Amino acid sequence: MISVLLADDQELVREGLRMMLEAEGDISVVGEAGNGKEALAEARRLDPDVVLMDVRMPELDGIEATRRLVEAGARARILVLTTFDLDEYVYQAMKAGASGFLLKDARREQLAGAVRTVAHGDSLLAPSITRRLIEDFCSRPLPGAGLPEVAADLSQRELEVLRLLARGLSNAEIAHELYVSETTVKSHVARVLMKLGLRDRVQVVVLAYESGLIRAGSSA
Repeated sequence: MISVLLADDQELVREGLRMMLEAEGDISVVGEAGNGKEALAEARRLDPDVVLMDVRMPELDGIEATRRLVEAGARARILVLTTFDLDEYVYQAMKAGASGFLLKDARREQLAGAVRTVAHGDSLLAPSITRRLIEDFCSRPLPGAGLPEVAADLSQRELEVLRLLARGLSNAEIAHELYVSETTVKSHVARVLMKLGLRDRVQVVVLAYESGLIRAGSSA
């Protein structure tokens, strides 16, 4: 059973999310929070698998709450909820360590699927939304920006995988591009994460764009 904590300052939104999630047989809502401070306290108390985190909340916003949970080594994966698909705060939340984001008007199957995805250790990188967001906020790397020194340890194949991850491709899509098996891709992805010291695929995307390895609109 996947345990979920709901963090949103609107009670009606929390009720709607609870109803949709609890209609699924493998998901249980174990708690709710109306602001960022409550989210931190409840996440520490309940140790959920997933936190559905609203961005704009009183007292402590979802970005800072996400950052603090990640820095504290919380086990929970954080799925950010947003009203708009091009919300600058969502990008900041991704940098803070969120494993993905979802629009509040998502259908029940999309919501449940997103929760399952991040709970299983994957990242929610919806290409149609994530690519536009990343391109909008990361298309101009800082002067002199580049991949960290640890990237020098990446093999040529791992760099190829890194570039494809930055485009938002799934393991299956990467396997198709490189003519290898999904199992091989999973191994490459795991090594990329380990060598770069990154939490998940979202962090790979952020690093690739901010470093200039991938530019907005790039297809390679």
